[in-house]
Amino acid sequence: MYLTREEEQILNGEAGNTLRQAIEILVTLGDIYGAERLIPIKSAQIAGVSYKTIGDAGLEWISDLQNKVKVPAILNPAGMDLKDWDKLGISPDFAEKQKSIVQAYEKLGVICECTCTPYTLEGFEVCYGDHLAWSESSAVSYVNSVIGARTNREGGPSALSAALIGKTANYGFHLDKNRIPEVSVDVECPLQESDYGALGYVAGKIIQNKVPVFHLRCVPKADELKALGAAMAASGSVAIYHIEGVTPEICRLDFKEPEEKITIERYQLDEIYESRRKTCKEPELITIGCPHCSSAELKRVAELLVGKTVSKELWIFTSREIAKRYPDYIRIIEKSGAKVICDTCMVVSPATDSYSSVMVNSGKAFSYIPGMCSAEVVYGNMEDCIEEALGRTEKKAGDSH
Repeated sequence: MYLTREEEQILNGEAGNTLRQAIEILVTLGDIYGAERLIPIKSAQIAGVSYKTIGDAGLEWISDLQNKVKVPAILNPAGMDLKDWDKLGISPDFAEKQKSIVQAYEKLGVICECTCTPYTLEGFEVCYGDHLAWSESSAVSYVNSVIGARTNREGGPSALSAALIGKTANYGFHLDKNRIPEVSVDVECPLQESDYGALGYVAGKIIQNKVPVFHLRCVPKADELKALGAAMAASGSVAIYHIEGVTPEICRLDFKEPEEKITIERYQLDEIYESRRKTCKEPELITIGCPHCSSAELKRVAELLVGKTVSKELWIFTSREIAKRYPDYIRIIEKSGAKVICDTCMVVSPATDSYSSVMVNSGKAFSYIPGMCSAEVVYGNMEDCIEEALGRTEKKAGDSH
């Protein structure tokens, strides 16, 4: 791989051990995947934040690094709400370790806003064609597919290394040839809201790591695109997708309709909704916000909860910035007894581990919770989740207290 004189000096350790380690990681990845050079990036988004997932070894590695990042860099969700960590019963020992991880990143100049939807934050905008080094699977899918930026699905160490150097290796989805659709997906039924999460869960298992182009019967909204990509990245390893007439690269890339074709029918999505029949337990916990809720999703939750009181644990996850922008929605939601939680999510927080059955409206959470939280999982749309939290009998009887 070609390196500039400055890059060679960094690799030789002339800029210190931290940058030497960082560029070694980038060069090794570049050699493995056949990159010809390093390219500048606009920003980085770093996974490996929750103490639940990286443990003491991860904390030690981050704490040993010295230099500041050279491009704007932001964190993936941590293992707890960084301000109200005791709200979900997080232990003081875990909280102390988690704070140490965030502080270690902060010393490196990383923005300590912990969210899986950084593209919604002011000052962290992403544009078509931007080269990035992002880690979180749903964020990678969204910026590649919906915005048309370019990033591979980085690991936490490689994303942090890219942030420290300001560059990444030019391979994978940074190149036009790897963004071309490989499989055509015809969806034979109209879709709405949580149907996109179910579609993503089904499609990801079939497609695995290929690049799909979807032919839909309707035009999805931004939050529906977010749900589709998040679920495909979780049940498969889909990092970019295209939708005919919707996503920006579909008219700009020179490609033919893929020879490989699959069809997804309504009954396949219905099987995801029927997960409740296959579980042994009633949901003890209901969660919404994986990926983090947008302002539109918070508004909808508030509308469904206004004047009501939940009878089960209901957790709503969003970024701290979005929560600060819409205090009226937060007030309505929390008045119902539901909890609005920032900086984390139900998948990476140990708080979820104490529940044996969880209800979600997210294809990503539906895929991850059984393995990462050792809980049964039930899928429903947002209305189903709110109804469950209010108490199914109460809701059906028309009680609106």
